[in-house]
Amino acid sequence: MDVIFSSSQALLNAHSGITSHVGFIRQQPRTPLVVQFLRIILYVCLALSFMLFVERLYMGIVIAFVKLFRRKPEKKYKWEPLKGDLELGNYSYPMVLVQLPMCNEKEVYQLSIGAACNLSWPANRIFIQVLDDSTDPTIKALVEQECRKWASKGVNIKYEIRDNRKGYKAGALREGMKHNYVKLCSHVAIFDADFQPEPDFLERSIPFLVHNPEIGLVQARWEFVNADECLMTKMQEMSFGYHFTVEQEVGSTAHAFFGFNGTAGVWRMSALNEAGGWKDRTTVEDMDLAVRAGLNGWKFVYVDDLKVKSELPSTFRAYRNQQHRWSCGPANLFRKMAMEIATNKKVSVWKKFYLIYSFFFVRKIIAHVVTFILYCVVIPATIFIPEVQVPRWGTIYIPTAITLLNILGSARSMQLVVYWILFENVMSLHRTKATFIGLFESGRVNEWIVTEKLGDALKTKKGSKALKKLQFRVGERVHVLELFVGLYLLFCGWYDYSFGRNRFYVYLLLQAMAFFVVGFGYVGVFVPNS
Repeated sequence: MDVIFSSSQALLNAHSGITSHVGFIRQQPRTPLVVQFLRIILYVCLALSFMLFVERLYMGIVIAFVKLFRRKPEKKYKWEPLKGDLELGNYSYPMVLVQLPMCNEKEVYQLSIGAACNLSWPANRIFIQVLDDSTDPTIKALVEQECRKWASKGVNIKYEIRDNRKGYKAGALREGMKHNYVKLCSHVAIFDADFQPEPDFLERSIPFLVHNPEIGLVQARWEFVNADECLMTKMQEMSFGYHFTVEQEVGSTAHAFFGFNGTAGVWRMSALNEAGGWKDRTTVEDMDLAVRAGLNGWKFVYVDDLKVKSELPSTFRAYRNQQHRWSCGPANLFRKMAMEIATNKKVSVWKKFYLIYSFFFVRKIIAHVVTFILYCVVIPATIFIPEVQVPRWGTIYIPTAITLLNILGSARSMQLVVYWILFENVMSLHRTKATFIGLFESGRVNEWIVTEKLGDALKTKKGSKALKKLQFRVGERVHVLELFVGLYLLFCGWYDYSFGRNRFYVYLLLQAMAFFVVGFGYVGVFVPNS
């Protein structure tokens, strides 16, 4: 008993010693330079956060107006179904090119090719162009065989390959435009390998382009077949809900401009060519094309009720690679085009301001950077320097308002809002890193990794054996950067609980747990080896 008592007393003395030592450090005077530096960073972050709030509020007001007065694009622009002419027959329909870029898409190539070949459009007025960049000979043979199968059924399908993957998707699309039969086409629809358009897609989208010569692009909404696959896909659906329900709708309604999503859209061929065609100078070739076409005066239309089925990344590796590309690319494009936008003489000053400030600076730069630096770095740091006080509106009111505005398009998933906030803060680490890489053109600025699609892979790999392999792989996945930030937040939360007066520890400890969950790889799904 004496030994046990002595051991317990030693532990208590050690804990008391650590606590006293940390308390002593806390009572030491801070260097004025450090205090002033942190205060400046805090004020800058709060200002940027307020700018983000104003942007979200503006878009919320516009979308409320759109929904209240039911401002559908069919009311704003002329739209009526296309019909065959008595004299010309089907030749009254415009010639349409459908491009399907793909690379090693073993799990989904049949779905996308089948959906494109089943589009309701006169057979003699459409070309299906499969642009296969596959590096696996087996997959390449399967895709070619699928194209031959549809060709034998009378579908006008073309299987196109090239010698290299220069320019990745942009290079493949650009190469596809060089074929002679493309010159016959006045419109081009683009679908990534996991997209499955409904048969009436062209019948609902092409009329906007035929009856309104000022329109250069019609964009459809993405619908996800695997949104309920795991918690990570559900949270992705929440983010996409805001993007499509609010950002794209507001851009279309108020400015006739938005960023092309790279798929599930139809371009007027003359608008695409006039803008200079596809360029591979960034990893967001779709946004690049949209900005250049917008600066030429072309209008864009987003049709919210025209939906195309697609697949969300369900492995964390695929999702993180996708988010790197989508964060790095816009920042890099902003660097390359900011001056070109500012000096453009074909569009109004208001549209140039919208592009530079709202579309790029606030949404593509501030939204990523301020989330991580303010909520995961600066606010935790103020716990150690009580001389720097964070105003209540910066920690409660503004973040709450931004969150409520962000979930406008995700009513069915509102019960996941806490998980969504924590996960988005974790992902802001990678988005911030990618944003700076894009702005300064360093490191992985031009890295392009094809987003992995699973299709029905998970359905065919279930069972006890798969579960054992699943558990083994989960234990192997460790992300050091997330773990480092998680430890920082954990220490900040413990320090605030022990000595602080702000009660930030509730948020800090929850956020630290989120970083640990991601850091140890317990997020998304894992496909066991067959």
